[in-house]
Amino acid sequence: PFEVESVLMEHPAVAEAGVIGVPDPVMGEPIKAFVALKPGISQDPAVIRRELTAHARRRLGPAVAPREIAFADTLPHTRSGKIMRRLLKEVASGGSVTGDTTTLEDFSILAKLRKSDD
Repeated sequence: PFEVESVLMEHPAVAEAGVIGVPDPVMGEPIKAFVALKPGISQDPAVIRRELTAHARRRLGPAVAPREIAFADTLPHTRSGKIMRRLLKEVASGGSVTGDTTTLEDFSILAKLRKSDD
């Protein structure tokens, strides 16, 4: 995931990226990326999604490029600033958030992520 995140971060419109594997009965765990764009980006998200996918395929190969890219205003962080990928995985899987969330900086981000994931 770190390599994919790093490649996505190379795009000038990307502020941060979190990458996870989403359980799939046929494909195993295809890669899904959650991307927060920099403020003031007015480019169409569909265009940015295509650019990011093409860039990741060029740099990493088609097998490692994200199958899905979801955009969010921000990603869930701990109070110390680390992305909580476990929560991204739970949102992407459609499940409820379980486990310890006491270190989550902003609880409202979970509802926003679910909405952007639809």
